[in-house]
This record gives sequence, structure tokens and C-alpha cells, in this order.
Amino acid sequence: MARFWVLSAAVASLHLTTAAFPDCQNGPEILRSNAVCNISAPASERAAAIVSLMTIAEKINNTGNTSPGVPRLGLPAYQWWSEALHGVAESPGVNFSSSGNYSYATNFPEPILMSAAFDDDLIHAVATVVSTEGRDFWTPNVNPFKDPRWGRGLETPGEDPFRIQNYIKNLIAGLQSGEDAEILKLVSTCKHFAGYDLENWEGITRYAFNAIISTQDLAEYYLPPFRQCARDSKVGALMTSYNAVNGVPSSVNKYLVQGILRGHWGYTDNTTMSDWITSDSAADAIQNIELDCGTTFPQNLPSAYQQGLFNESYLNSSLLRQYTSLVNLGYFDPPSASPYRSITWDSVNTPASQRLAYEAAARGITLLKNDGTLPLQVGSNFSIALIGGWANATMQMQGNYYGIAPFLHSPLYAAQQLSSKVNYAPGPIAQAYGSNYSTPALQAAEESDIIVYVGGIDITVEAEGMDRLNISWPAGQVEQINQVCSLGKKCILVQMGGGQLDDTAWLNNKNISAILWGGYPGQDGGTAIIDSLLGKYPPAGRLPVTQYPANYVSEVPMTNMSLRPGTGNPGRTYKWFSEPILPFGYGLSYSAFNTSFNTAATCSFSIRSLLSGCTQPHLDLCHFSNFTATVKNTGKVTTDYVALAFVSGQYGPAPYPIKQLVGYQRLYNVTAGSTRTASYGLSLGNLARVDQKGNSILYPGTYSLLLDVPTQSTLNFTLTGSQMVLDHFPQPPVNESMV
Repeated sequence: MARFWVLSAAVASLHLTTAAFPDCQNGPEILRSNAVCNISAPASERAAAIVSLMTIAEKINNTGNTSPGVPRLGLPAYQWWSEALHGVAESPGVNFSSSGNYSYATNFPEPILMSAAFDDDLIHAVATVVSTEGRDFWTPNVNPFKDPRWGRGLETPGEDPFRIQNYIKNLIAGLQSGEDAEILKLVSTCKHFAGYDLENWEGITRYAFNAIISTQDLAEYYLPPFRQCARDSKVGALMTSYNAVNGVPSSVNKYLVQGILRGHWGYTDNTTMSDWITSDSAADAIQNIELDCGTTFPQNLPSAYQQGLFNESYLNSSLLRQYTSLVNLGYFDPPSASPYRSITWDSVNTPASQRLAYEAAARGITLLKNDGTLPLQVGSNFSIALIGGWANATMQMQGNYYGIAPFLHSPLYAAQQLSSKVNYAPGPIAQAYGSNYSTPALQAAEESDIIVYVGGIDITVEAEGMDRLNISWPAGQVEQINQVCSLGKKCILVQMGGGQLDDTAWLNNKNISAILWGGYPGQDGGTAIIDSLLGKYPPAGRLPVTQYPANYVSEVPMTNMSLRPGTGNPGRTYKWFSEPILPFGYGLSYSAFNTSFNTAATCSFSIRSLLSGCTQPHLDLCHFSNFTATVKNTGKVTTDYVALAFVSGQYGPAPYPIKQLVGYQRLYNVTAGSTRTASYGLSLGNLARVDQKGNSILYPGTYSLLLDVPTQSTLNFTLTGSQMVLDHFPQPPVNESMV
């Protein structure tokens, strides 16, 4: 099978001959005669048939990610743990060959940069490539990036739930849905459920952290991405988090898993798994989730069962859901029945996939400052100083959860492909700045016509298990930037990394001509950066997070999960924090644009009428109205343009959010002087507010639709009548410490 899909922990290569599948034609009689091999039977019935043949011991053995299978039944071993956050990644279930076929896979940018493109088609296309190159992954990470210090923010689509939900919708569709509607192309796993955005801060680790979250914040902010995964996108699996929520560890939190996930959202058939379970909670956890990322279940459930701490029905549910997933993947079907078993190595890292990896980086790159220096005009008589700790980045560009890329084109490599002379000098990331950096940097700067400094942070500063203590530029880099940018030459700053840094000093510094943010751009990131500087692919990204002032970290602890401003909390995200350095959705262009809403057909809507005509299974999905905006390129550069739409108003419970994102569209190649139309189809859920009990409610009042960042146009409309509840949120147990 030509996939980065390893079905046995012992498999060392990725060739078809070593991928293990049950053989319903030539396997043991006990398998061949079992209903699991009947491809016309429902998936759940097929799974139940094979699970019914397992002993207690065999069931328990297969509750960990490294499942040994059941040899006597013809069930081979299976490794559930594979990673593909932004391309097939090295993990227990993925083994790359040392050379030749199956030795690499397409490496895309980290999600934080891809999200900045605000391009749903792009996300779907990337997911389609990933699900062609591999199968069965523990991705995506859909926890909102609320706190700028969080070490894993780079893995997420950003801070806004609406943006995350659209990212999820298109990603999971591309991952799971292929050309055969009857067979899943891939089983995707949304993680980490829920309230997870702390690694190790001030001695508090994610394993010991108890996230105190109000019902209102839980329903409004932390859970909508998971609702999209489970209820709306039908994701194949869901992983619980490390932390506790309101005093109850996530893996044993029945309010979250049984009450909300399975009960309220109807996520009854698919698998939930843990990211961490303690040995003394195994018996409780198996009654709540099905699969353990680790060995806690297989090692501790035998004695717990002997003690009568749980009954066999929970094991049956565990194995039934696991094997239903495998049936849905075509695992028990003959190769001829699945279009995916015939995919070959020729489908991996194709020229089209390489181009897509480049475009995914180029579309997300975001322009934060420009005095007119960009785009650069270079030639054979021009010299460029390329300086900084990211200037010759290769593996740095991959961020985390990465595999072996076919190539890694650094900014230095890309610059050296030009006809101009390139003078390179390294720089620090978090290291001290000394003569080992200053001497070559000054020499490179003095010998060049223009200076491009490529710095920021990387996974030595922000990573899983490691939060940041500050959001300032590292001192060594500040010293180097001030040194080389004080020579009277044009100086361009390329800021790398997932979490934002406070750019105040550079935004106000006349010696800094321009600033680009490049995230973690993947295998062809260096080319994308240089092409952005030259205008070959003009930047049109928008920040998917807020850029906070450096002193923000001293105003609110990471452990404070509240969104709204209050004592010891100035407010979180663009919805509640009013004094950003650069706001969510910010991004400049090499051209100039005028945007304005077109007049709506009606500006007054009856709440009762809106609901009476809805045929959706969930009221928050009911269509509200369509709006359009005119976007005119008044500049001289052909470029993409991202048109963002927000809603604002004083309706529902106080305090009122500043605004919230309700729509966006990326318009491609808007030529100079031309006019295009952006369209937004709003749902009732886009307009709803959440009360203190977590209920989603549509309120009467005056609403303002705001276009772009900063706002260029406003369109007002009114909802009339009585307020209506769109979603009655399940209430927490009375003994749970909800605030």
C-alpha cells in the first residue's frame, strides 16, 4: 500500500508488502465466516460481529494505541498513533524509508500560517494531499490560541472560533471524504477536548492544571471548534486533553464526554481517546472513552476488571467503536473494493503538491509594515544582506510534528537563486549577542545595498511542553537588529514563529522600512518569503491572532481562563481586548483597496420568521441572509485580497464583545483598477450571543456589520420580536465547580 500508514508496530518500511490487513478471502476460517467480512452489512454490525469473538484479555490488550490485534482471529496488529499536522509526520505509526521510495512526504506550513491565508479552498486542497500520502491521523489541534504565551499555538488555526470552525470544516472534508462515499479516505482526530492551552507555566504543568472555565466561556469559546468536529463535520475520532476542567480530569469527565459530546452533539458512533490517563483512573476512564494513547489501559484494566471496578460492556463499546472506524476505512474489504489501496508512490510529493506547499506559505505571509520599500526591485548590480537566526533556516521552517521533507529551501537558498549578490550572516534566536554574530553581521550589512533581517522565535522558544514567559523580541536579536539597521540603509524585518512578538519598537522605528510575518512556512518557505519581498507573490495574509503589548503577560496569568475583562484580566482575544499592538485580521497590501458593503434588500428581520422557515437539524445553522461587498483595487499591483466581515452591537447580555468575525472571502488576483465582489452567507448562529448558562440565544436589537480591519464600511440591520434560544446547553453537575 503506497501510504505512510503503518498497521503494525514491527513494520519498518512503508511498502505494500509489509502493510498488514485482515484477509477475508484466505485468512482463518473464524475470520472468513464472520460477518465482519460481509461488505454489504452495516459497519456497526460488521464490527460487532468480530468483537463478539474476542475474550476479555484480547479486548483489554487492544485498548492502547499500539494494538497487538488478535492473531487467532486473523486480526493483525494496528498502530493508531500517526501524526499529520501539516503533512505526514514521524510518529509511532509512520516510518520513513532511509532513501528512495517512501523516504519523504510533502511538508506544508504550520496551521497558524495556513490559517492566515483565510482561504478555505486552500485548506481543503492541503488536506486532500495529506490524505493521499497517508492515512489515519491524530490531527487537527483545534484548541483556540487564546494566550500568546502558549507553546502549541503554532499548531492551531488561531484565536477565533469561527475561523477555526471553517478551517475544521474544510480540513476534515479534505482528509476524510474522498472519491468513494462508502469508504472513508482517512480517520481524522480532533484534539484536545477541552480547555487546553497551557504546557508548563510558572511550575504549573498541563498534567496538573485544573482549568476553571465558566459555562458561558465553555459554550461560547472553548467548545465550538469541537462541536464543528463532532456534530457538523462527523470527524472520525476525538481526543481528550491532559488537563482537568472544573476539577474533573478530561479523560474521566462525563459531563464533557457523555453529556455534551455524546449526548448533546450526538457523537455516538465514533471513537474518543485520551492523551493522558493516570493508572489509578483507568477503570473510570474506560467507562468514558475508548482508546488510550499509551499503555495505561492494557496494563491496569486487567486488575481493575478482576476487582469489579467496571464491566465488560465498556470494553465492548471501546472495541466496537474502534473496529467500526476500521470497517469504514475499508480495512476488511478486498483491495479491489477500495480506490485508496491502489495509490502508489507516484502520488506522493507530486509537482502539484510541491506547488501547493509553496502557495500555502505564500498565501499566509502577512505584511505588517511598509514605507514603500517593498516590493524590492533587484538585479545583477544589487546586493542583499541576509542576516539573522532564520536567514538560513531549513528544519526550523517545519516547526513541530513534521516528517522528512523532499527538500527544505531556506531564505538564503532562495535569495541565492537571484542574480543579485547575497551577503549572509547568522544571528541568535534566544542566545546572547556577541562578536561571533556582530562582526559578520556588520560586514554583510556594510557591503550590501539593502538589509533583510530574518528572525523571531522557533521551537526552542515555543513548543509542546514549553510556554513562553514573555512576548518580547529576544534581547540578542534586538541588539543585532538595532546594530545593522542603524547604518542608514533600507532594513526589512521578517518575523518568524507561531506566537506573535510585540513589534512596537519596529513599527515606530524609521530605520525599519517593512515587516513581514512568515510563521513556520514549510518545505518551500524560503522561496515563498523571498518571492513575497520581491512582489512575485504579493502578501495578502491577515493575522489569525492578536498581537499583544509585551506587558500583557504581567496583567493576566496563563491560568486565568476567562475571556471577559475583569479583575486581573484586561480581556482576551480581539473580542474582549481593546488595546492591541496589531489587531486580529490585520494585514497590509502592496496595492490599495477601497471596500464597501452593497445595500441590503432588507434591513429589518423578524426573529420568528427567520426560525419558522428553517429546515436545518440545528437552529444555529439556519440561514440568516446574504450580504455582498464591493472591493476595488485602486493601486497598481495585482494581488489577492482578503475581505473580512465582523458583527458588532449592544444586544444580549453585557458586557458586549467589541466585535466578532462572521464571514470572510479571499479574492484571487484582483488586477489593478478592477472591481470584485465579496459574498457572505450568514447563519443565525453567527449573530447569537451566549448567556451565563451557555445557551445560544438570538436577541432583538440593532446589529452592525463591519467590513475589514480597520473598518472601512458599516451596514446596520435590525432583528425584531422576542429573543429565541437556538441551543439549550447542557448544565454541569451540581457538584462540579462551575463558576
